[in-house]
Amino acid sequence: MKRQGAYLFDMDGVVLNSMPYHVRAWQEAFMEFGLNVPERILYLYEGAIEPDTAVRLFCKNGCKISEKEFEAILERQKEIFKNCYRSKIRPFPEIPQILLGLRERGVPTALVTSSHSDILSSILPRQLLDLFSCLVTGDSVSRRKPHPDPYIKAVTTLGQGPGECIAIENAPAGIESAKKAGLKCIALKTTLEDQDLKGADLIVNDHRELMDVINS
Repeated sequence: MKRQGAYLFDMDGVVLNSMPYHVRAWQEAFMEFGLNVPERILYLYEGAIEPDTAVRLFCKNGCKISEKEFEAILERQKEIFKNCYRSKIRPFPEIPQILLGLRERGVPTALVTSSHSDILSSILPRQLLDLFSCLVTGDSVSRRKPHPDPYIKAVTTLGQGPGECIAIENAPAGIESAKKAGLKCIALKTTLEDQDLKGADLIVNDHRELMDVINS
């Protein structure tokens, strides 16, 4: 894959090692509401947190909930994550080096996440946030992933065309969002396997391989 004009990074599972902790918080929240959701389903539908989308996906997999119930579970998940797991989150070791390398080459970058802006300062080190050329959060767009809005906003803010940009994702909702916005997409196998990431243009095994692709 040729070098691009900008690289756009998802946060959970790409920049941060946060997905196992999010999944634990989801499972605990669902259990409080009497629901047992398999771990794989939670990884598979990571990022698809618009209530109508989430309810449709969970119902498709045998978990019958209403939008109102999902919104209550989502709020409880956020509480559990904040109180029990947020302090454990760290950036993947290679991420600072990747971002610094892109900055030194003058390549713009963006963080594109469904998390709200007030979460970023508590979960991402300031020095890492400052390496991104722009930030797009869930509360800055009208529709979150898997809709294309977050990536459309990012490429517009960067002054790039979608065809000049590559998104780095780790789950189907993010891949769908990027592709609908007209970007190329590299999928990282931090949480899922090849068959779950087939919508991406390229699949890499880990951050070291991602670094090699970006630098090639």
